[in-house]
Amino acid sequence: MLKEVLLSAAIVTSGTLQASEPAIVLNVTVKAPVSAVWKAWTSSEGLVSFFAPEAEVDPRPDGAFHVYMDPYGKPGMKGADTMQVLALEPEKMMSFTWNAPPHLPQARAQRTVVILRFSSAGDNTDLTLTHLGWGSSGEWPKARAYFEKAWPAVLKNLQTRFETGQAYDWTAWREQLRQWHAKEEVKQP
Repeated sequence: MLKEVLLSAAIVTSGTLQASEPAIVLNVTVKAPVSAVWKAWTSSEGLVSFFAPEAEVDPRPDGAFHVYMDPYGKPGMKGADTMQVLALEPEKMMSFTWNAPPHLPQARAQRTVVILRFSSAGDNTDLTLTHLGWGSSGEWPKARAYFEKAWPAVLKNLQTRFETGQAYDWTAWREQLRQWHAKEEVKQP
């Protein structure tokens, strides 16, 4: 029995067992203490300061994590409309469900998982974003490619928000959305 346990331990420690789950993993340093960066991700006002023009967050397991990139869209088409917080370890880890953008309806009908890990780096915060749960066929490769570009932009906005001390100004974005929705209404019979 001891021989079997030692063999199992050797396999595990040798790296033979590896996670095969493909993930997007991004690391950034934010010029702010962990408490401030945590609040930016776990409050509606915090998310609006860098992520999207509107958000609703209830930072508890099964709580809302709704991020409205298009607050003028129809229900279910605003962005991350019905996402949920999965788990939290205050100022250390947060995970939530995520979906694909509206132009990828097959992938959007399913959910992936985002995990944020926060650690102190002196007066700064090291943040690791891991996005996993990707399929490999259909619209999945397009969804993954979308977020390989989108997440770095979100994290850059987060860094800029703390570097400048200014929340992101969504005025121009909102105007573009209003104009786009007005054109779409004209197109409909």
